[in-house]
Amino acid sequence: MSDFLVNNDLNTANQDLESLISRVAQGDEQALAALYDQTSSHVYSLALRVLRDSIMAEEVTLDVYMQVWQKASEFNSNRGKPIVWLAVITRSRSIDRLRVGQKERANRMPLDGVSESLTTQVNPETLGVNNDQYRIVQKALAMLSPEQRQVIELAYFEDLSQIEIANRIEKPLGTVKTRIRLGMINLRKLLAQLNMEYVQ
Repeated sequence: MSDFLVNNDLNTANQDLESLISRVAQGDEQALAALYDQTSSHVYSLALRVLRDSIMAEEVTLDVYMQVWQKASEFNSNRGKPIVWLAVITRSRSIDRLRVGQKERANRMPLDGVSESLTTQVNPETLGVNNDQYRIVQKALAMLSPEQRQVIELAYFEDLSQIEIANRIEKPLGTVKTRIRLGMINLRKLLAQLNMEYVQ
């Protein structure tokens, strides 16, 4: 393949990614899903190289696209290509995660753990604790966007697969995946904040 064709393909790919980022900046979830599908393997690989931990790399990958969702309007194609912008965000997030270390992950209560604990009410003391946890989860869910809350409730409370959710709400699978990812990132942060408020 000639250098001209290679460069032409790269220019087309960059233009496609720039277009997606522009649409994300306007709040287009389907554009974010498409951007994720096209670039997440690159982002994950870079995070994994820095962190050397697959779970942390997955978390950083989600953080990166959450930041893209929030900061897409700040992307400037004159300063660099989209994939370079994503790499800078990934490296920054990965270094931040290394600094935080194991403590944050050990203290974080996953949604699965919360839902399991809600079903194991065995005595008055645990009943009170579980009721508090239930209220915290419900409050956190209520603070999500309606779209994110809908897919999380379908996934965790109705036990639907992502494909089943896509069929139920008549949205593309990529959109459902993105909403679940963003919703889970937001939900974890909200649960952490609400748990801290409860302890205080």
